[in-house]
Amino acid sequence: VVENEIQARIDNIFSNLERLEILSSKEPPNKRQNAKLRVDQLKYDVQHLQTALRNFQHRRYIREQQERQREELLARTFTTNDSDTTIPIDETLQFNESLQNAHRGMDDLIGSGTNILQGLRDQRVTLKGTHKKILDVANMLGLSNTVMRLIEKRAFQDKYFMIGGMILTCVIMFLVVQYLT
Repeated sequence: VVENEIQARIDNIFSNLERLEILSSKEPPNKRQNAKLRVDQLKYDVQHLQTALRNFQHRRYIREQQERQREELLARTFTTNDSDTTIPIDETLQFNESLQNAHRGMDDLIGSGTNILQGLRDQRVTLKGTHKKILDVANMLGLSNTVMRLIEKRAFQDKYFMIGGMILTCVIMFLVVQYLT
């Protein structure tokens, strides 16, 4: 009865605080902040009171439950082969077996994860070697391209030297024929 009365008063205080909050917003601007602060402090205090009431109710409920269980335990009469006092060994064994299976399954998962990780490491090493070989081939091709360009440039220059030499030879032969005959 006292708890219900306290709860009713706390609810009444909450409703009054809501009205106070509305009224504090109608205060002049210079007093509004102070009024809101006071209302918030009151709300905080009332929440603490309500929390304390709930804690008290919870402790009382637990105490009553413990007393009820104690009374049930003291009032109970045990017999030699009562079904409530038997130990469920089969269920415990099944539970233990399930735990062992789950443990083995986790070990298998970890083992397969380790194998996958090792496979990825091996692939990384293989890819690094392949990458290095590709870079070597690219460097060789770059060198080959440079050599090919030099050869083409040399062939182009040699062609001009040959044409120049042929023209010079023809001119010399023409002059020799002209002057000697």
